[in-house]
Amino acid sequence: MQDIKDKMPAEDGFYMPAEFEPQKQIWMLWPERPDVWRDGARPAQKAFTAVVEAISRFELVTVGVSKEQYENARRQLPKEIRVVEISSDDAWMRDVGPTFLVNESGEVRAVHWGFNAWGGITDGLYYPWDQDQLVGKKVCEIERIPCYDATDFVLENGSIHSDGEGTLLTTKMCLLSAGRNPGLDQGQIENKLKACLGVKKVLWLTNGMDPNETNGHVDDVACFVRPGEAACIWTEDETNPFYPVAREVYEELSLMTDAMGRRIKVHKICLPKKVITLGEEVQIETKEHTLERKEGDVCIASYLNFLILNGGVIVPQYGDENDQLALKQISEIFPEREVVGVYTREIVYGGGNIHCITLQQPRGIKRRMDYEENN
Repeated sequence: MQDIKDKMPAEDGFYMPAEFEPQKQIWMLWPERPDVWRDGARPAQKAFTAVVEAISRFELVTVGVSKEQYENARRQLPKEIRVVEISSDDAWMRDVGPTFLVNESGEVRAVHWGFNAWGGITDGLYYPWDQDQLVGKKVCEIERIPCYDATDFVLENGSIHSDGEGTLLTTKMCLLSAGRNPGLDQGQIENKLKACLGVKKVLWLTNGMDPNETNGHVDDVACFVRPGEAACIWTEDETNPFYPVAREVYEELSLMTDAMGRRIKVHKICLPKKVITLGEEVQIETKEHTLERKEGDVCIASYLNFLILNGGVIVPQYGDENDQLALKQISEIFPEREVVGVYTREIVYGGGNIHCITLQQPRGIKRRMDYEENN
């Protein structure tokens, strides 16, 4: 499938749909890096498998696996899961995969971005990242989806969130970081997002939870849950290290209006009661050109890093006092969907969560008239 290089998606009438719109399938990658995942990634593989099993209750899943891990993954994953050989440098499909687009007629295309491991030589997490850079194109080839070439611009899907009606949510901490697109200012970056994603308005939160690894991806702190409504992290505990950013995100989001002119209604989702850190039992190998993960590091554990599916929502669980409260709050936000919790501490130890390791592919439906029937 040839890359589209002579036009921009917005010119062709394509835009980034919302995650709560109908989906065809979920894409994932299989974890194996010993300098990211402890104990040869075996505990992480079990956690990924649990996430796959939960998702498969609602829709199809495709898992990309290296040739070395193919038989191991095929043995662990349910037989109904499609397993395909895709080389990668790690397992963060959300960030290395393409951004899927749709148009009013229900056609599906995608954008293939530049990827430099969350900051390149400035503050990236590992080197090299050349196999990660190819994942987006490979996904489009497998699905025979036309793909716009935007590899001159560094972007990860975890840093953006669309309401499907012209509004994009992101953070300045991430998109303006020195390791992404240092030659572009905020206005130029915003214009690129509008041209590539077909959005009319970009909402810029100041900060995310994670300044060191992802430079503050938005998917840990805020997301759209339906048109005109968003959810964000929240805690009343002033001793919580994420208290300042939780309050800041809520206050900023509450004052924003979307592309349709609506003041955004904001739902609060609790943080875990106890902050999760890397304990002495979590021994992760240290290798050259990889960010060291060591005992005592604070993990970015957010219930907001959930995955919306056709008829369901898969939510992180940590064995924390607030696990059930988070499920209750998210159930109240999505009364039309079944909310399912999955224990994900092992994924958190590697630096991410459910939303980070998954990527939804939209079904592609005729806009508006068919939406209500399919949701």
